[in-house]
Amino acid sequence: MKLSIGCDHGGYALKETVKQYLLDHGHEVVDCGTNSTDSCDYPEFAAAAANAVASGACDRGIVICTTGIGVSICANKVRGIRCALCGDLLSAEMTRRHNNANMLALGAGIVGQNLALRIVEVFLATEFEGGRHQRRIDKISALEA
Repeated sequence: MKLSIGCDHGGYALKETVKQYLLDHGHEVVDCGTNSTDSCDYPEFAAAAANAVASGACDRGIVICTTGIGVSICANKVRGIRCALCGDLLSAEMTRRHNNANMLALGAGIVGQNLALRIVEVFLATEFEGGRHQRRIDKISALEA
């Protein structure tokens, strides 16, 4: 799977860990930055990761900041993005099954490294159920029009 990943300074260390995990598991990663712990503005990097997914250049994306809130809000401003902030395994599973989320947001200051990697694993492995859930996704998409 080809994945975009982006973060701010607060998510940099976790981004690097997640990126290596993805590469180790055979995924292709498009790193949208940031590339240090120097203070920066998350919208730049979250938007770049979201645009890579929305354009079809990447299959899914992951964005990370200290809480995951800012990057998830930003990613969801991009048409076609359904970014879910997940801090547990059930949320990661259900957002794929029912919401067909195409981006995952993580809070580096909220979840530890081990939980974050399990959340990523579940998010990537879970398929969208379709059916009645597609009708709801279509209604979400209509809000963007």
